[in-house]
Amino acid sequence: MEYQTLQHEFPPVWDGESEILILGSFPSVKSREQGFFYGHPRNRFWKVIAAVTGQDEPVTVEEKKKLLLAQNIAIWDVIASCQIKGSSDSSIREVVANDITEMLEKSKIKRIFANGKTAERLYNKYIYPQSKVPIMVLPSTSPANAAWSLERLTEEYRKKITVSNGKEA
Repeated sequence: MEYQTLQHEFPPVWDGESEILILGSFPSVKSREQGFFYGHPRNRFWKVIAAVTGQDEPVTVEEKKKLLLAQNIAIWDVIASCQIKGSSDSSIREVVANDITEMLEKSKIKRIFANGKTAERLYNKYIYPQSKVPIMVLPSTSPANAAWSLERLTEEYRKKITVSNGKEA
């Protein structure tokens, strides 16, 4: 498989009430096809977020956005553009990071989480020097992270993500 130079083609989900930000690395092939985050049918992100928040699993893009915003959760990816082979995080090179400054300035975001170690590493290299907001790593919800069951992922997310208004995120 050849490297492709790609741009992130869909915007973050956030509003002025967002309190936490969950960052991925770069959209998978399936997410790029759908034009929205965590689009691979075996990615467990939406199942985990629904379980942690006590909501039904969203199906449509609009349902996913509504769930996130109702729980004061923002999502985006670290990378604005890069070279990548397929969906492989390990192949990522030539990174240009997204600028999260506006999100931080115009929201209530105080805590940032990485969905996986690649997002954490890239954030610390490219974004943290400007943001100065530390990131906490969560286990990846990717199907490639087979070592983590859905139940174990859900419990880990539940332990780490709470929002200041007392709602579990």
